[in-house]
Amino acid sequence: MKADSLKNSFSILNSTINDNKLVYFDNAATTQKHQSVVDEITKFYLEENSNIHRGAHYLSQLSTNKFEETRGAIKSFINANHNHEIIFTKGTTESINLLSSCYSKILKAGDEIIVSEMEHHSNMVPWQMCCEESGAKLKIIPINNNGELELDKFEKIISEKTKLVAITHVSNSLGTINPVKKIIDLTHKHKAKILIDGAQAAAHIKIDVQNLDADYYCFSAHKLYGPTGVGVLYGKEDLLNMLPPYQGGGEMIQEVTLSKTTYACLPHKFEAGTPNIAGVIAFKKAIEFINETTVEKIHEHEDFLLKHATKKMQEIEGLKIIGTSNNKSAIISFVVDGVHHYDLGIILDKMGIAIRTGHHCTQPVMQKFEIPGTSRISFAYYNTIEEIDLFCNCLLKAIKMLS
Repeated sequence: MKADSLKNSFSILNSTINDNKLVYFDNAATTQKHQSVVDEITKFYLEENSNIHRGAHYLSQLSTNKFEETRGAIKSFINANHNHEIIFTKGTTESINLLSSCYSKILKAGDEIIVSEMEHHSNMVPWQMCCEESGAKLKIIPINNNGELELDKFEKIISEKTKLVAITHVSNSLGTINPVKKIIDLTHKHKAKILIDGAQAAAHIKIDVQNLDADYYCFSAHKLYGPTGVGVLYGKEDLLNMLPPYQGGGEMIQEVTLSKTTYACLPHKFEAGTPNIAGVIAFKKAIEFINETTVEKIHEHEDFLLKHATKKMQEIEGLKIIGTSNNKSAIISFVVDGVHHYDLGIILDKMGIAIRTGHHCTQPVMQKFEIPGTSRISFAYYNTIEEIDLFCNCLLKAIKMLS
Protein backbone atom coordinates (compact mmCIF):
# COMPACT_ATOMS: atom_id res chain seq x y z
CA MET A 1 0.00 0.00 0.00
CA LYS A 2 1.08 3.57 -0.53
CA ALA A 3 2.25 5.24 2.66
CA ASP A 4 -0.54 7.82 2.76
CA SER A 5 -3.22 5.20 2.14
CA LEU A 6 -1.76 2.93 4.81
CA LYS A 7 -1.55 5.72 7.35
CA ASN A 8 -5.23 6.46 6.87
CA SER A 9 -5.83 3.01 8.37
CA PHE A 10 -3.87 4.17 11.45
CA SER A 11 -5.40 7.58 12.08
CA ILE A 12 -3.12 8.42 15.02
CA LEU A 13 -0.20 8.58 12.57
CA ASN A 14 -1.75 11.72 11.08
CA SER A 15 -1.50 13.48 14.45
CA THR A 16 0.68 16.49 15.16
CA ILE A 17 2.95 16.60 18.22
CA ASN A 18 4.27 20.00 19.27
CA ASP A 19 3.19 21.40 15.88
CA ASN A 20 5.12 18.67 14.03
CA LYS A 21 3.66 15.69 12.22
CA LEU A 22 4.08 12.58 14.36
CA VAL A 23 6.89 10.18 13.48
CA TYR A 24 6.25 7.06 15.54
CA PHE A 25 9.38 4.96 16.07
CA ASP A 26 8.38 3.19 19.30
CA ASN A 27 6.83 0.09 17.76
CA ALA A 28 8.81 -2.39 19.86
CA ALA A 29 6.96 -1.01 22.88
CA THR A 30 3.57 -1.13 21.16
CA THR A 31 2.28 -0.75 17.62
CA GLN A 32 -0.51 1.58 16.62
CA LYS A 33 -3.92 0.02 16.07
CA HIS A 34 -5.46 -0.64 12.68
CA GLN A 35 -8.81 1.06 12.15
CA SER A 36 -10.55 -2.29 11.78
CA VAL A 37 -9.40 -3.18 15.32
CA VAL A 38 -10.77 0.05 16.76
CA ASP A 39 -14.05 -0.39 14.88
CA GLU A 40 -14.44 -3.98 16.11
CA ILE A 41 -13.98 -2.95 19.75
CA THR A 42 -16.53 -0.17 19.36
CA LYS A 43 -18.97 -2.51 17.63
CA PHE A 44 -18.67 -5.07 20.42
CA TYR A 45 -19.52 -2.63 23.20
CA LEU A 46 -22.28 -0.90 21.24
CA GLU A 47 -23.98 -3.93 19.69
CA GLU A 48 -22.70 -7.27 21.02
CA ASN A 49 -21.60 -6.91 24.64
CA SER A 50 -22.14 -10.07 26.66
CA ASN A 51 -20.14 -12.53 28.71
CA ILE A 52 -18.99 -15.68 26.95
CA HIS A 53 -19.31 -19.47 27.36
CA ARG A 54 -22.01 -19.14 30.01
CA GLY A 55 -25.20 -17.89 28.44
CA ALA A 56 -27.96 -19.48 26.38
CA HIS A 57 -29.11 -16.14 24.97
CA TYR A 58 -28.25 -14.73 21.55
CA LEU A 59 -25.67 -12.11 22.58
CA SER A 60 -23.71 -14.57 24.69
CA GLN A 61 -23.62 -17.09 21.87
CA LEU A 62 -22.59 -14.39 19.38
CA SER A 63 -19.76 -13.17 21.62
CA THR A 64 -18.64 -16.72 22.35
CA ASN A 65 -18.52 -17.62 18.66
CA LYS A 66 -16.48 -14.52 17.76
CA PHE A 67 -14.14 -15.06 20.72
CA GLU A 68 -13.50 -18.64 19.63
CA GLU A 69 -13.05 -17.55 16.00
CA THR A 70 -10.04 -15.53 17.16
CA ARG A 71 -8.63 -18.63 18.83
CA GLY A 72 -8.96 -20.42 15.51
CA ALA A 73 -7.34 -17.52 13.66
CA ILE A 74 -4.34 -17.61 16.01
CA LYS A 75 -4.08 -21.40 15.64
CA SER A 76 -3.77 -20.91 11.87
CA PHE A 77 -1.50 -17.85 12.22
CA ILE A 78 1.17 -19.84 14.09
CA ASN A 79 0.26 -23.25 12.59
CA ALA A 80 -0.65 -24.96 15.84
CA ASN A 81 -2.25 -28.41 15.78
CA HIS A 82 -5.39 -27.60 17.77
CA ASN A 83 -7.46 -24.61 18.81
CA HIS A 84 -7.27 -25.73 22.45
CA GLU A 85 -3.48 -25.35 22.38
CA ILE A 86 -4.09 -21.59 22.30
CA ILE A 87 -4.45 -20.06 25.78
CA PHE A 88 -5.57 -16.43 26.12
CA THR A 89 -3.79 -14.27 28.68
CA LYS A 90 -3.46 -10.53 29.19
CA GLY A 91 -0.03 -10.39 27.51
CA THR A 92 3.34 -12.07 27.01
CA THR A 93 4.25 -11.28 30.61
CA GLU A 94 1.26 -13.17 31.98
CA SER A 95 1.88 -16.04 29.54
CA ILE A 96 5.38 -16.48 30.94
CA ASN A 97 4.18 -16.07 34.53
CA LEU A 98 1.50 -18.69 33.92
CA LEU A 99 4.14 -21.14 32.80
CA SER A 100 6.65 -20.27 35.52
CA SER A 101 3.97 -20.59 38.20
CA CYS A 102 3.04 -24.05 36.91
CA TYR A 103 6.67 -25.16 36.71
CA SER A 104 7.36 -23.96 40.24
CA LYS A 105 4.94 -26.67 41.37
CA ILE A 106 6.58 -29.50 39.44
CA LEU A 107 10.31 -28.68 39.61
CA LYS A 108 12.48 -29.79 42.50
CA ALA A 109 15.88 -29.01 43.99
CA GLY A 110 18.65 -30.00 41.60
CA ASP A 111 16.61 -29.24 38.46
CA GLU A 112 17.86 -26.45 36.20
CA ILE A 113 16.31 -23.73 34.05
CA ILE A 114 18.28 -21.88 31.37
CA VAL A 115 17.64 -18.32 30.18
CA SER A 116 19.87 -15.88 28.31
CA GLU A 117 21.61 -12.65 29.25
CA MET A 118 19.51 -10.76 26.67
CA GLU A 119 16.08 -11.66 28.06
CA HIS A 120 13.43 -9.05 28.79
CA HIS A 121 12.76 -8.87 32.53
CA SER A 122 9.47 -10.65 31.81
CA ASN A 123 11.42 -13.74 30.74
CA MET A 124 13.99 -13.43 33.50
CA VAL A 125 12.25 -12.45 36.76
CA PRO A 126 9.49 -15.13 36.63
CA TRP A 127 12.14 -17.85 36.28
CA GLN A 128 14.17 -16.41 39.14
CA MET A 129 10.98 -16.55 41.23
CA CYS A 130 10.29 -20.08 40.01
CA CYS A 131 13.75 -21.22 41.11
CA GLU A 132 13.37 -19.54 44.50
CA GLU A 133 10.08 -21.38 45.07
CA SER A 134 11.12 -24.79 43.73
CA GLY A 135 14.79 -24.98 44.66
CA ALA A 136 15.81 -25.29 41.01
CA LYS A 137 18.91 -23.51 39.71
CA LEU A 138 18.95 -20.79 37.05
CA LYS A 139 21.72 -20.83 34.45
CA ILE A 140 22.52 -18.06 31.96
CA ILE A 141 23.61 -18.13 28.31
CA PRO A 142 25.96 -15.13 27.85
CA ILE A 143 25.99 -12.80 24.86
CA ASN A 144 28.98 -11.51 22.90
CA ASN A 145 29.87 -7.93 22.00
CA ASN A 146 27.66 -8.05 18.91
CA GLY A 147 24.66 -8.91 21.07
CA GLU A 148 24.49 -12.53 19.94
CA LEU A 149 24.05 -15.64 22.07
CA GLU A 150 27.24 -17.61 22.74
CA LEU A 151 25.80 -20.95 21.67
CA ASP A 152 29.01 -22.81 22.46
CA LYS A 153 28.48 -21.80 26.10
CA PHE A 154 24.86 -22.99 25.86
CA GLU A 155 26.05 -26.41 24.73
CA LYS A 156 28.27 -26.58 27.81
CA ILE A 157 25.65 -25.65 30.41
CA ILE A 158 22.68 -27.66 29.14
CA SER A 159 22.53 -31.14 30.66
CA GLU A 160 20.23 -33.90 31.86
CA LYS A 161 19.42 -31.61 34.81
CA THR A 162 17.90 -29.01 32.47
CA LYS A 163 14.11 -29.10 32.59
CA LEU A 164 13.27 -25.90 30.72
CA VAL A 165 14.97 -23.37 28.44
CA ALA A 166 13.33 -19.94 28.06
CA ILE A 167 14.68 -17.83 25.20
CA THR A 168 13.56 -14.73 23.35
CA HIS A 169 13.04 -15.09 19.61
CA VAL A 170 14.04 -11.44 19.03
CA SER A 171 15.75 -9.18 21.53
CA ASN A 172 13.71 -6.07 22.28
CA SER A 173 16.80 -3.99 23.11
CA LEU A 174 19.34 -5.33 20.59
CA GLY A 175 17.16 -6.44 17.68
CA THR A 176 19.04 -9.75 17.49
CA ILE A 177 17.09 -12.58 15.87
CA ASN A 178 18.10 -15.74 17.66
CA PRO A 179 18.52 -19.10 15.86
CA VAL A 180 15.61 -20.58 17.76
CA LYS A 181 15.25 -23.69 15.60
CA LYS A 182 18.83 -24.67 16.40
CA ILE A 183 18.28 -23.90 20.09
CA ILE A 184 15.05 -25.93 20.17
CA ASP A 185 16.73 -28.93 18.54
CA LEU A 186 19.62 -28.82 21.01
CA THR A 187 17.19 -28.47 23.93
CA HIS A 188 15.19 -31.51 22.80
CA LYS A 189 18.39 -33.50 22.33
CA HIS A 190 18.81 -33.16 26.10
CA LYS A 191 15.13 -34.06 26.66
CA ALA A 192 14.30 -30.62 28.08
CA LYS A 193 11.35 -28.41 27.17
CA ILE A 194 11.58 -24.92 25.69
CA LEU A 195 9.60 -21.68 25.79
CA ILE A 196 10.11 -19.10 23.05
CA ASP A 197 9.22 -15.50 23.93
CA GLY A 198 7.88 -14.24 20.62
CA ALA A 199 6.76 -10.77 21.74
CA GLN A 200 9.15 -9.04 19.32
CA ALA A 201 8.93 -11.68 16.60
CA ALA A 202 5.31 -12.49 15.82
CA ALA A 203 4.61 -9.31 13.83
CA HIS A 204 7.85 -9.49 11.86
CA ILE A 205 8.71 -13.15 11.26
CA LYS A 206 6.57 -16.02 10.00
CA ILE A 207 5.89 -18.27 13.00
CA ASP A 208 5.30 -21.99 12.50
CA VAL A 209 5.31 -23.72 15.89
CA GLN A 210 5.12 -27.18 14.31
CA ASN A 211 8.10 -26.58 12.05
CA LEU A 212 10.03 -25.08 14.96
CA ASP A 213 8.86 -27.92 17.21
CA ALA A 214 8.40 -25.35 19.98
CA ASP A 215 6.99 -26.70 23.21
CA TYR A 216 5.65 -23.30 24.26
CA TYR A 217 5.44 -20.01 22.34
CA CYS A 218 3.98 -16.70 23.56
CA PHE A 219 3.28 -13.19 22.26
CA SER A 220 1.08 -10.12 22.75
CA ALA A 221 -1.64 -8.66 20.54
CA HIS A 222 -0.58 -5.06 21.11
CA LYS A 223 2.71 -5.60 19.27
CA LEU A 224 0.80 -6.93 16.22
CA TYR A 225 -1.39 -3.86 15.57
CA GLY A 226 -3.97 -5.28 18.00
CA PRO A 227 -5.39 -4.29 21.40
CA THR A 228 -3.56 -4.11 24.70
CA GLY A 229 -4.49 -6.58 27.43
CA VAL A 230 -4.50 -9.65 25.16
CA GLY A 231 -1.78 -12.27 25.07
CA VAL A 232 -1.30 -15.78 23.75
CA LEU A 233 0.39 -18.82 25.22
CA TYR A 234 0.71 -21.73 22.82
CA GLY A 235 1.63 -25.09 24.29
CA LYS A 236 1.68 -28.63 22.96
CA GLU A 237 -1.47 -30.42 24.06
CA ASP A 238 0.23 -33.09 26.16
CA LEU A 239 2.39 -30.54 27.97
CA LEU A 240 -0.54 -28.26 28.82
CA ASN A 241 -2.49 -31.25 30.10
CA MET A 242 0.45 -32.18 32.32
CA LEU A 243 0.64 -28.75 33.99
CA PRO A 244 -1.41 -27.85 37.07
CA PRO A 245 -3.88 -24.94 36.86
CA TYR A 246 -2.51 -21.40 37.11
CA GLN A 247 -5.50 -19.64 38.73
CA GLY A 248 -8.74 -20.78 40.32
CA GLY A 249 -12.18 -19.36 39.64
CA GLY A 250 -15.00 -19.40 37.18
CA GLU A 251 -14.70 -21.04 33.75
CA MET A 252 -11.66 -23.21 34.61
CA ILE A 253 -13.68 -25.82 36.52
CA GLN A 254 -15.58 -28.95 35.61
CA GLU A 255 -17.22 -29.53 38.98
CA VAL A 256 -16.96 -27.86 42.39
CA THR A 257 -18.08 -29.36 45.68
CA LEU A 258 -17.36 -28.19 49.20
CA SER A 259 -14.60 -30.75 49.47
CA LYS A 260 -13.06 -30.99 45.98
CA THR A 261 -12.80 -29.37 42.55
CA THR A 262 -12.14 -31.01 39.20
CA TYR A 263 -10.78 -28.87 36.41
CA ALA A 264 -12.01 -28.13 32.92
CA CYS A 265 -10.33 -29.39 29.78
CA LEU A 266 -8.07 -27.24 27.63
CA PRO A 267 -8.07 -24.36 26.96
CA HIS A 268 -10.47 -23.35 29.77
CA LYS A 269 -8.31 -24.95 32.46
CA PHE A 270 -5.99 -21.92 32.16
CA GLU A 271 -8.59 -19.20 31.50
CA ALA A 272 -10.16 -18.42 34.86
CA GLY A 273 -12.55 -15.46 35.06
CA THR A 274 -13.96 -13.09 32.48
CA PRO A 275 -11.31 -12.29 29.85
CA ASN A 276 -10.79 -9.20 27.72
CA ILE A 277 -13.57 -10.27 25.37
CA ALA A 278 -13.61 -7.17 23.17
CA GLY A 279 -9.83 -7.24 22.86
CA VAL A 280 -9.69 -10.90 21.89
CA ILE A 281 -12.43 -10.47 19.29
CA ALA A 282 -10.71 -7.39 17.84
CA PHE A 283 -7.36 -9.17 17.73
CA LYS A 284 -8.71 -11.23 14.84
CA LYS A 285 -8.92 -8.04 12.76
CA ALA A 286 -5.24 -7.33 13.41
CA ILE A 287 -4.34 -10.86 12.33
CA GLU A 288 -6.42 -10.40 9.18
CA PHE A 289 -4.51 -7.19 8.39
CA ILE A 290 -1.18 -8.99 8.79
CA ASN A 291 -2.35 -11.97 6.73
CA GLU A 292 -3.64 -9.72 3.93
CA THR A 293 -0.40 -7.76 3.89
CA THR A 294 1.67 -10.95 4.52
CA VAL A 295 4.40 -11.29 7.12
CA GLU A 296 6.91 -11.74 4.31
CA LYS A 297 6.09 -8.34 2.84
CA ILE A 298 6.15 -6.70 6.27
CA HIS A 299 9.57 -8.21 7.00
CA GLU A 300 10.95 -7.14 3.61
CA HIS A 301 9.81 -3.55 4.10
CA GLU A 302 11.07 -3.33 7.68
CA ASP A 303 14.43 -4.85 6.70
CA PHE A 304 14.77 -2.18 4.00
CA LEU A 305 14.08 0.51 6.60
CA LEU A 306 16.54 -1.07 9.03
CA LYS A 307 19.39 -1.11 6.50
CA HIS A 308 18.70 2.47 5.39
CA ALA A 309 18.56 3.79 8.95
CA THR A 310 21.65 1.84 10.04
CA LYS A 311 23.70 3.23 7.16
CA LYS A 312 22.67 6.82 7.83
CA MET A 313 23.17 6.57 11.59
CA GLN A 314 26.63 5.03 11.24
CA GLU A 315 27.67 8.26 9.52
CA ILE A 316 26.88 10.35 12.61
CA GLU A 317 30.00 11.18 14.60
CA GLY A 318 29.98 9.93 18.18
CA LEU A 319 27.01 7.60 17.66
CA LYS A 320 27.39 3.90 18.49
CA ILE A 321 24.83 1.23 17.73
CA ILE A 322 24.35 -1.33 20.51
CA GLY A 323 23.48 -4.69 18.96
CA THR A 324 25.24 -5.37 15.68
CA SER A 325 24.23 -8.93 14.87
CA ASN A 326 24.09 -9.76 11.17
CA ASN A 327 20.61 -11.18 11.72
CA LYS A 328 18.47 -8.37 13.14
CA SER A 329 14.88 -7.27 13.36
CA ALA A 330 13.87 -3.64 12.75
CA ILE A 331 15.25 -2.32 16.05
CA ILE A 332 18.19 0.03 16.53
CA SER A 333 19.51 0.85 20.01
CA PHE A 334 22.20 3.50 20.17
CA VAL A 335 24.22 5.78 22.41
CA VAL A 336 25.82 9.12 21.62
CA ASP A 337 29.06 10.31 23.23
CA GLY A 338 28.41 12.94 25.88
CA VAL A 339 24.61 12.86 25.46
CA HIS A 340 22.17 11.22 27.86
CA HIS A 341 19.56 9.06 26.17
CA TYR A 342 16.68 10.60 28.13
CA ASP A 343 17.63 14.15 27.12
CA LEU A 344 17.80 13.02 23.51
CA GLY A 345 14.32 11.51 23.73
CA ILE A 346 12.88 14.74 25.17
CA ILE A 347 14.39 16.91 22.43
CA LEU A 348 13.23 14.57 19.66
CA ASP A 349 9.74 14.57 21.15
CA LYS A 350 9.68 18.36 20.78
CA MET A 351 10.28 17.72 17.08
CA GLY A 352 7.38 15.25 16.88
CA ILE A 353 9.49 12.08 16.91
CA ALA A 354 8.56 9.32 19.36
CA ILE A 355 11.42 7.05 20.40
CA ARG A 356 12.08 4.90 23.48
CA THR A 357 14.82 5.63 26.02
CA GLY A 358 16.12 3.71 29.05
CA HIS A 359 17.17 0.14 29.77
CA HIS A 360 14.13 -1.32 27.95
CA CYS A 361 13.53 -3.85 30.75
CA THR A 362 16.84 -5.52 29.91
CA GLN A 363 19.16 -4.28 32.64
CA PRO A 364 21.57 -7.26 32.31
CA VAL A 365 22.12 -6.21 28.67
CA MET A 366 22.99 -2.68 29.76
CA GLN A 367 25.34 -4.06 32.41
CA LYS A 368 27.01 -6.19 29.72
CA PHE A 369 27.75 -3.11 27.62
CA GLU A 370 28.51 -0.95 30.69
CA ILE A 371 25.92 1.69 29.87
CA PRO A 372 22.90 2.98 31.84
CA GLY A 373 20.57 2.78 28.84
CA THR A 374 20.10 3.54 25.17
CA SER A 375 17.91 5.43 22.77
CA ARG A 376 15.90 2.99 20.68
CA ILE A 377 14.04 3.31 17.41
CA SER A 378 11.88 0.47 16.10
CA PHE A 379 9.95 0.21 12.87
CA ALA A 380 6.60 -1.13 11.70
CA TYR A 381 5.06 -1.63 8.28
CA TYR A 382 3.60 1.88 8.24
CA ASN A 383 6.97 3.63 8.66
CA THR A 384 8.77 5.18 5.69
CA ILE A 385 12.19 6.13 4.35
CA GLU A 386 11.14 9.79 4.51
CA GLU A 387 10.50 9.45 8.24
CA ILE A 388 13.95 7.96 8.75
CA ASP A 389 15.60 10.80 6.85
CA LEU A 390 13.65 13.34 8.92
CA PHE A 391 14.62 11.51 12.11
CA CYS A 392 18.33 11.57 11.21
CA ASN A 393 18.19 15.31 10.49
CA CYS A 394 16.42 15.95 13.78
CA LEU A 395 18.85 13.66 15.59
CA LEU A 396 21.79 15.72 14.32
CA LYS A 397 20.10 18.91 15.55
CA ALA A 398 19.34 17.37 18.94
CA ILE A 399 22.93 16.16 19.37
CA LYS A 400 24.24 19.62 18.51
CA MET A 401 21.88 21.20 21.07
CA LEU A 402 22.95 18.77 23.81
CA SER A 403 26.69 18.65 23.12
